[in-house]
Amino acid sequence: MPCSRRDFSVLRIPCTKPGCNRWFKNKSGYTQHTNAVHLLGATPLHTEPSQFNRSPSPFFNGDDNPLQSDGAGEENHSEIPRSAQSPIPAEFFGAGDRLYRNYHPSLTGRPCDPEGNFLPPGALPLPLSEKSADDWTPYRDRLEFELADYIFTRNQTPAAQIDHLLDLWAASLIRAGADTSQVLFTDHRDVYRTIDNTPLGDVKWQSFSVKYTGDIPDEGPLPWMTESYDVWFRDPHQVVQNMLANPDYASEVDMRPYREFATETDERQWQDFMSGDWAWNQADQIAKDPATHGSTFVPVILGSDKTTVSVATGQNDYYPLYASIGNVRNNVRRAHHGALAVVGFLAMPKTTKQHAKTAIFRRFHRQLFHSSLSFILRNLKPGMTKPEVVRFGDGHYRRVIYGLGPYIADYEEQVLLACIVRSWCAKCTSNSKSLDDDNLLRKRVHTDTLIEECDHGKLWDEYGIIAQLVPFTNDYPRADIHELIAPDLLHQIIKGAFKDHLVAWVEKYLVATHGQAQADIILDDIDRRIAAAPAFSGLRRFPQGRNFKQWTGDDSKALMKVYLPALEGYVPTDIIRTFRALLEFCYLVRRNVITETSLNEIDDAVARFHQYREIFKDTEIVSTFSLPRQHSIKHYNTLIRLFGAPNGLCSSITESKHIKAVKEPWRRSSRYKALGQMLVTNQRLDKLTASRQDFYARGMLNGTCLTSVLATLNAQAPGEHDDTGQHEPPVSSPPGEDENEDFDIIDDPTSNKYIEGTKRARSIPELSTELCILDLADLVRCFLFEQSNPEDARDPTEVPLLEFPHYRGRISVFNSASSTFHAPSDLSGIGGMKREHIRACPLWRNECARNDCVFVITDSNARGMLGMDVARVMAFFSLRQHGRPIPCAVVRWSNRVGNAPDPDTGMWMVKPAFSAQNTPHFAIIHIDTIFRAAHLLPVFGTVPLSPSIKFHHVLDIFKLFYVNKFADHHAFEIAS
Repeated sequence: MPCSRRDFSVLRIPCTKPGCNRWFKNKSGYTQHTNAVHLLGATPLHTEPSQFNRSPSPFFNGDDNPLQSDGAGEENHSEIPRSAQSPIPAEFFGAGDRLYRNYHPSLTGRPCDPEGNFLPPGALPLPLSEKSADDWTPYRDRLEFELADYIFTRNQTPAAQIDHLLDLWAASLIRAGADTSQVLFTDHRDVYRTIDNTPLGDVKWQSFSVKYTGDIPDEGPLPWMTESYDVWFRDPHQVVQNMLANPDYASEVDMRPYREFATETDERQWQDFMSGDWAWNQADQIAKDPATHGSTFVPVILGSDKTTVSVATGQNDYYPLYASIGNVRNNVRRAHHGALAVVGFLAMPKTTKQHAKTAIFRRFHRQLFHSSLSFILRNLKPGMTKPEVVRFGDGHYRRVIYGLGPYIADYEEQVLLACIVRSWCAKCTSNSKSLDDDNLLRKRVHTDTLIEECDHGKLWDEYGIIAQLVPFTNDYPRADIHELIAPDLLHQIIKGAFKDHLVAWVEKYLVATHGQAQADIILDDIDRRIAAAPAFSGLRRFPQGRNFKQWTGDDSKALMKVYLPALEGYVPTDIIRTFRALLEFCYLVRRNVITETSLNEIDDAVARFHQYREIFKDTEIVSTFSLPRQHSIKHYNTLIRLFGAPNGLCSSITESKHIKAVKEPWRRSSRYKALGQMLVTNQRLDKLTASRQDFYARGMLNGTCLTSVLATLNAQAPGEHDDTGQHEPPVSSPPGEDENEDFDIIDDPTSNKYIEGTKRARSIPELSTELCILDLADLVRCFLFEQSNPEDARDPTEVPLLEFPHYRGRISVFNSASSTFHAPSDLSGIGGMKREHIRACPLWRNECARNDCVFVITDSNARGMLGMDVARVMAFFSLRQHGRPIPCAVVRWSNRVGNAPDPDTGMWMVKPAFSAQNTPHFAIIHIDTIFRAAHLLPVFGTVPLSPSIKFHHVLDIFKLFYVNKFADHHAFEIAS
């Protein structure tokens, strides 16, 4: 006899709270409703700085309450396959038509007028500003704005020092016989008042307070139940509109979801956020409403993370909430550049140790987080279903549809967001005791169904779901918190799987294998090996090894670059290969552009990591690999397809924002009720940034402040200021120049390299003596012959010496060179360009000689290391031939060992080259053949490193080296 199915349309259980007429299907729905709506109550905050607008209404109020949802009747938010469509036309993209894109056919980002009427193709935008080119409001002129910006933003001058500076300025004017009214500001209050009067970037801070309104125990309320908790926020709707209107990165905004392919192979690739499938799928759902066609989809990316500003007593931790938009490209978001803003400071309820771990307090704490987010984001909700007209940075108006995008969070925050039990995965349904088993991804509809069907105990034990909590995404359309949790390279891979897991397991392995005493000796030698890594541009050094307590993300990243060779000889091969697999995974997913081939390489690295890590279980170092952060690497393939390259959504973006948004404003405060002062500081910084963007867009910040003043004086009184020798404007160093270096720059138009330094030897014989290279003159003659006869196919050894030209002229020797190249995966400018210094100097930092190694292009037709050789630069110098300068370098060659990388470490090996006479193989090369710097790490073997050997000895002592492909992400690309 067939079983009858439950009628889910019956509402059985009423809400017992006075004035609430909601009914529910089961107890789970009733409990969720109670925790979301009746557990928390809010009232307006009664005391706040006068600069901020008070929230106009209570937190939860009648029909406007965004949290009155028990999940009944919710639509299915699982991924919907795209409906059959006509073929989407391809558009070539980028230089040389090497790529093409398929753009979404419905959400096309068409320009419109301010009323929302679409414009014809090719219509010009309205001017970004109707102000005149000399309107500096609220400042009197450029000098006043530049001074305010310098004082408040760049120098962060305290109020007392501002007053002192202005007093000195007034005194100098009096002594010069000038009118003291020419002092731009009277005191620090005048500076602050002028900044506050800026109409641009003015998104006011608001607040609400929250307190517990649930059931009170019979013995009376607990201490935390009577407290009020303040939440400060800015309207994210206005913040997002300001981001869209920012002209600074108008050309770095993607208006449409797209799919990108290589023209030659049709291979798909993922880069910026809008290239992922999630944005496309969202657009498909939105486009079901014909009224949205032609609109721009704007995903709102969120992120939150607690941060500590001081270890001193008092309130020293804060909970900032950040927002960005998915339309800006990853390089802009990583650089912040106005595309990441703090929109709130969340409450952090605290209580006594006796009550901190009670279930009711923890539930209140967690639901407060979700309820606060739901309330803060409420003004975005209408624009998630009905288009609104917004102005963009290119001057055009467009209709936009908002949506909740990925949430950037570390694992602890992911547990809170997904409403799951700690040690479970927020992305999939794998059991916490066997996380790496293959299971389905979590979905909101699946979670809601389980809550309907199962009791709370079963949900906790078998599914890791906390049924009493309601995620904030349930109040918004098309939002599934499990899908929206972003990958987190910093905490999941770098700090988690690498530092907290593998590095710690190696120490445990050494103790288990050798005993504590011998293990300590080995660990000391590993530390010496790490400290002996040769200097390299951008490489963080560990002069005392890695034995320090406070680890930062940058410390972990730096250790990854030099750790692998330091282990060799002390651990089995499988451990070396485990580290190699994880490092390669990390560098692959950190790429700026990820192709289908890259995804296959990522899957291969994950498979090798899972294979070789078994040695830690076989040696009983660990009993299980069910570790959520390590388990997360299984999901990166899916997440890349959804959201594009992970480097645009990493928590390192929000953590670095802590400095400008939280830590520096806190340091500028009086420390007494610091949050209010921090909010004022952030608001003023935003106003100054908005003013600079406006002035720049109107062409008012060309040149320097001094050159603009001189130009104004010359325009006012022609001929009186022609002799400007005493007002020579300072010469700016090239962008990206190291401010700690004093080297001169020689811009040679024949090269894309810059040579810099101070003079040393003045002739070839002098340089020969300085470098102890007896045949240097012959090497120069050979080099000049090759430069003059590029078509001569003979080997230089076959050319009679008499055919080589002599060089008796003067030379200029330099201490370093800088190379600029495209490395978007590394820390670089917005255009992805990176500059590094290559040094060849007899005394570096007054300590020792430094002669860096380089990659030299020897076969432009071959790929990677097969087309390059490694050499060590002994000196940079220039000479003149036929009246033109020739920048060149003296190098000592290294030979590759084999035709493939080492099978264990995955790194190429090289050794110093010798000539037929068993002497070091030196040569002169043109600087244009140098691609970039190379980092070599010694093959240490099994012999302990002497404490007397320092990092500057290594390249001279060792005879076999690894070419460190983990030195940075660009090196990984060319040396893998």
